[in-house]
Order: sequence, then structure tokens, then C-alpha cells
Amino acid sequence: MTIHNPKDEYVVLVNENDQEVGTMEKMAAHEKGVLHRAFSVFVYNSEGNVLLQRRADHKYHSPGLWANTCCSHPRPGEQLADAASRRLREEMGMACSLASPFSFIYRAELDQGLIEHELDHVFVGTCDIVPIPNPDEVSEWRYCSPSDIRAEMDQFPERFSSWFLICFDQTIGHISELIEAGQATS
Repeated sequence: MTIHNPKDEYVVLVNENDQEVGTMEKMAAHEKGVLHRAFSVFVYNSEGNVLLQRRADHKYHSPGLWANTCCSHPRPGEQLADAASRRLREEMGMACSLASPFSFIYRAELDQGLIEHELDHVFVGTCDIVPIPNPDEVSEWRYCSPSDIRAEMDQFPERFSSWFLICFDQTIGHISELIEAGQATS
């Protein structure tokens, strides 16, 4: 099992306008709660179901929680779209065209005394490929209808990552708009 050490990775620090202001070790940024750039990928299939992943139990934060298809941080100098595509391949073993309809800033207290303070760029795409998840990243996956996800989130919010709870409804609205416009298809 190849578990990446967050101390070996760097994140891009940004201001509230998404202008780069430096870099920092990923773990240090999460310990200090410094605003940094991130992304969340939501893949849905041709039936409109969203691909969820349950984070591996050994992840350094939010282990075992359900989240969107994949998420991470761009490396210093890496374009956001390239980073989102890279992580979709690394975590879920799949690729599709992605569009980025919106971003948001959030701050959340996590387990292990860590703080997520991110300017999160949301990417969406559609794909009917069966994922081949990396077990170092993902313990389970499932396609679920937005209404079933919403019902489960309402009943059991503790099963989901903090960022997923924050951006799910807005993302689903954008997915519907992109489907209608024909912009988020593979």
C-alpha cells in the first residue's frame, strides 16, 4: 500500500480572489487553517446519478466518510483542470471531460485537529465508465441519485465529508444546467 505523506506535498496559498500568495506544506496548511486552492470533482452517469467515493480508512483526515468522486489540491505550477483530471485518474482510474461551473470558500474544523480552509473549484463531468478505484484512496464507491443522496445527508450527515455537505446542493443545480446546455458530456 502506497500512502502519500502530506508533509511531502505542497499546496498553493491564495487570497479570497484566488490570487496566489505562496506555497506551504499541505499538512502545515491544514494545521494552521491557511486559505489554499483545492478542487472537488463530481462525475455523474448518463442516468443522472452521482459517483460517490468513501474515503479510505487510513486517510489523514475524514477517513471512512462519503464524498464526491474525488478531490485534492493542485500542485504548485499545475493548472486546475490538469490537476482535477490527474486526481480523477489516480483516485478512480477513469477519465472524462470536466467543466468548472463555480468555486466557493469554506472553513471547517476536521478530525485530528486539522482545519480545511479552501477556495474549492468544483468540476463536473459525465461518464459511464466503471471506476477502478485506488484502494490507497478509496474504500468503496457507488452511483446514487441526487434525491437519495440528499435524503441520506439529511438523516445521517455524519457519514459525509464537510466539503461535500457544503457544496452538494449547489453542484447538483449546476449539473442540471450543464446537462441542459450539453456542456458536461464525455
